[in-house]
Amino acid sequence: MKTGNRKESKTDTIVQRTINVYLPTFEMKEKWKELAEASKQSISKFVIEHVINSLNHEQENPSLETRIQLIRNKKQLQNENRELIKQIKDKEKLAEIYEKEARSHSIKPFLEQDFSGIRKFEKNLIELFKKELEVRKEEIYKKLHIDIMETDAMTAIQKQIEILERYGLLKDIGSVWRWKG
Repeated sequence: MKTGNRKESKTDTIVQRTINVYLPTFEMKEKWKELAEASKQSISKFVIEHVINSLNHEQENPSLETRIQLIRNKKQLQNENRELIKQIKDKEKLAEIYEKEARSHSIKPFLEQDFSGIRKFEKNLIELFKKELEVRKEEIYKKLHIDIMETDAMTAIQKQIEILERYGLLKDIGSVWRWKG
């Protein structure tokens, strides 16, 4: 190619074909240099080969996403994940409130001294004993998700345990309640 009266030199074409690539970190630059040396290529040939391979791979598999698309998708998924975690925590709090409210209704008969009628035992208590057969006394409230500040709930559970023991369904063996039902 001629520009004016002068023939274009090899240096001119090299300058025209040059691009500068700024890598995010110095460490990445060093890593690429090491990889190029290990493959016995110049850094330019190494980068060209990998870019061409990547472009060919994307053309052969149009469903593959580019790195930028992957980063965007990752960011979007992280945001969605944060939102879902927040929703889960909110729902867990709400479920805990409902559970406490339901428990307050079910424990009333066990808190009344002169109760007459049918008492409904805490289903989770019975299931706990049936499943584990032996439960350490200090773990009962934790396993039933009862806060130690819920004194009424703790009292009602204790009364239910006493009744189950009187009926011979539970046996007190020191630090453990054993299910015999």
